[in-house]
Amino acid sequence: MRILLTGATGFLGLAIQRHFAGNEVITIGRSNCEVIAHLEKDIPVLPEAGLVIHAAGKAHSVPKTKAQEKEFFDVNVKGTGNLLMALERSAGLPKSFVFISSIAVYGAEEGILIDESFPLSANDAYGKSKIEAEKLIIDWCKLNRVNCTILRLPLLAGSNPPGNLRSMIKGIQKGYYVNIAGGKAKKSMVMREDVASIILKASQKGGIYNLTDGHHPSFAELSEVIAKQLNRPKPFDIPLWFANLMALGGDLMGSKAPINSKKLSKITKDLTFADDKARTALGWNPEPVIVQFKI
Repeated sequence: MRILLTGATGFLGLAIQRHFAGNEVITIGRSNCEVIAHLEKDIPVLPEAGLVIHAAGKAHSVPKTKAQEKEFFDVNVKGTGNLLMALERSAGLPKSFVFISSIAVYGAEEGILIDESFPLSANDAYGKSKIEAEKLIIDWCKLNRVNCTILRLPLLAGSNPPGNLRSMIKGIQKGYYVNIAGGKAKKSMVMREDVASIILKASQKGGIYNLTDGHHPSFAELSEVIAKQLNRPKPFDIPLWFANLMALGGDLMGSKAPINSKKLSKITKDLTFADDKARTALGWNPEPVIVQFKI
């Protein structure tokens, strides 16, 4: 089977490439790919393929200006639109289209086992751009009778991760990471290899799915696993009252402060997502991240 894969050199894209190594995978990206394209401004010439996996996107940054906000919509929305136009111009439309989306579309900052019926209420540029991209893809697939699958992912884990997980590892390694109020807050996570392994089955079934490890580790659990792998002591814990004082100081310092009231609120509240739909429809049943994760 021929597969078109965008975002092939990204954190998840590399895992997808490895999983589909026995197939003909045509990679699309800005460099080191079979098809070189900046999708936010290019409409590349693409070969016909049975499955398209759209994993390209902009994430892992907080925009500070209108121009930076626009980048999310250029990459995540305009880039998606250009990919769809490129597919229309190819020799034949795909049978299935899989879009790698995010739980950011829900816009939730706290909650327990949020499922796919939750309103799409994102208020940041990343989440809003993912909502718009989802709508484009759903409408296009319906119009062109292409089987549509959307996978909404939480924090991705795997070897040498980017973003917040990388920052956590670095903090534990250097000895400045601390847990707050026992690190009891739980967050949904999923291994990138598990996501890659379910894509084919999901593409055949179609639908919108949250994917998590089903365990939703706490900060304490995750930090302890990382510390053990680094041969570092268990991270120090500070009480909530002291963290509140630090956060108030951070509010006065501005955006460069390592902690402020908004950040503190996020890391002390549970935010988990239900994946019952994927478990029922796809047989999704991964092992917990804290069992599999190797830094």
